Amino acid sequence: MIDLYTAATPNGHKISIALEELELQYTLHVLDLSANEQKEPWFLNINPNGRIPAIVDRANDNFAVFESGAILVYLAEKTGRLLPADAEGRSRVLQWLMFQMGGIGPMMGQANVFYRYFPEKLQPAIDRYQGETKRLFRVLDGQLRDNEYLAGEYSIADIANWAWVRTHKWSGVDVDDLPNLQRWLKAVGDRPAVQRGIALPPSDVLDRADNDDQAAKFAQSARNMLETGQSRQGKG
Repeated sequence: MIDLYTAATPNGHKISIALEELELQYTLHVLDLSANEQKEPWFLNINPNGRIPAIVDRANDNFAVFESGAILVYLAEKTGRLLPADAEGRSRVLQWLMFQMGGIGPMMGQANVFYRYFPEKLQPAIDRYQGETKRLFRVLDGQLRDNEYLAGEYSIADIANWAWVRTHKWSGVDVDDLPNLQRWLKAVGDRPAVQRGIALPPSDVLDRADNDDQAAKFAQSARNMLETGQSRQGKG
């Protein structure tokens, strides 16, 4: 049995999707990020960085793993699935996993901050991060031109990238001119395990472009977390 500590974010959904795909038994623990539950001492004992997601593998002497990419690799190696055993196949998957960890996630995260969360609209910053996100989307689209999935067969690389790219509307970036990416988004999104994974916990706004009351409430909550984090850094 695995304990999953998570929230309704792309990084959190990476792990719930993987657990569903790998058919591993787990207990879901949803943290209240707006209340800074992820900074509580009990959770810092699991993840010293104070971020979600994190897991505790009860079947492996309560072994704790943090960082979503590291968790994906751990789960894939634990089950022998979604990560090839041969050196070249494994490397291809890890390359596209690192592409998400070092590119897609950070750029979309910054696009969200400046496009959705900051009260001041700093257009040069918005343009910068939305533009870089779109460039990275084009890289994915090119890879998917001749490949059904990013590293050949469906893998943890697809899970990691899809969990973020599916939220492109929230970041204000369209994919209308990227047919290969659109095809892949639908193919991955149609998988039953993926559908179950993004519902644990459900994300009510990140997959749409609406700016309604619900979206405004979510954005305000994220803004409060940013301001709290900056305040704590200032006291450090």
